[in-house]
Amino acid sequence: MSARLYAVADIGPDRDDPRECFALVRDEIRKADIAFCQLEVNLTDRGARLPQVRHTHRATTATASALKDAGFTVVSFSGNHCMDWGRDGFFDTIDSLQATGLAVVGVGADITQARAPVIQTANGVRVAFLAYCSILPANYWAEADRPGCAPMRAWTIYEQIEPDQPGTPCRVHTHANRADLAAMVADVKAARAVADVVVMSIHWGIHFVPAVLADYQAEVAHAAIDAGVDLILGHHAHILKGVEVYRGKPIFYSMGNFAIDLRMTPEHAQGKGFREIQSLSPGWVPDFDSLYNFPPDSRMTLVVTARATTGGLTDIGFLPAFINRDAQPEILKADDARFGQVVDYLRWATQAAGLNARFHARGDAVLLELSETSA
Repeated sequence: MSARLYAVADIGPDRDDPRECFALVRDEIRKADIAFCQLEVNLTDRGARLPQVRHTHRATTATASALKDAGFTVVSFSGNHCMDWGRDGFFDTIDSLQATGLAVVGVGADITQARAPVIQTANGVRVAFLAYCSILPANYWAEADRPGCAPMRAWTIYEQIEPDQPGTPCRVHTHANRADLAAMVADVKAARAVADVVVMSIHWGIHFVPAVLADYQAEVAHAAIDAGVDLILGHHAHILKGVEVYRGKPIFYSMGNFAIDLRMTPEHAQGKGFREIQSLSPGWVPDFDSLYNFPPDSRMTLVVTARATTGGLTDIGFLPAFINRDAQPEILKADDARFGQVVDYLRWATQAAGLNARFHARGDAVLLELSETSA
């Protein structure tokens, strides 16, 4: 017995008909028995934008039906936008997704709900999903008496390279919050006891900066795999980051964007907040006539693929994809020059970060080699 598993990263429609987002990938996603995505917007017409929000928009509740129609079955809402429109927007989003039959993971009315796994069963195989977030505006994480997402916080330490030289650069170190790490490990072990496969989604890392990872990411990923996770799905960076194989289990540090709209006006492009982010990625030029205002690297993306069995995951790899100016992802054929561009970029990002994953094309797909090698 086996089940086909697909996973993609950030989705955030900002258009009248959200079904258009998936026009070029719908047929492929529907082939999956279980399909995962990360939702980056609230599905609501209620609520007020919270003051700590840097950038946000709202999507219609019809987005839930569009996700279902596209073939998705489980949605993580555990991210830095989950509370953008307050409690009204938060619960409207969860209610809309669940009303269409989609499973929602990583959020809840309290921390117990936010940490609870979602179990998807297909062809007799039980796949548990857990979802966490490390990118956390104030009060976005759930507590015993507060709604929000499941946190995996990290702390930052700045070490001056030359302490006797005022104004010199520093090294940046990050480490995981010990309580959050212990809670995550406990969640994984509990999920491991009731499922054949455990998949962990996590919103984390450094956005837009090519290849670079934060220290805490490997710390968290390795602890999760040590506890029983079979596959880690990373997102938030909006560009592809490298892949690691640890104890035979893959860590996709960032799957990039997938179907996320971002409009841009000349006024917004001149704002201090955007210009600060724009400086992180070379060659980022706003396109005011496009629905997709992200840096060039963000056009490359992928669909993680795997075969889930009662004994674990096999045939783990990905389908290279490319995002057009209308913010629509397109899954590529091997004879498309962009196919090689995506594979080469992911290979470069992996090597530049000192990671060890190796992969090779097989037809129109790419397979990971799960034996570990030195980086």
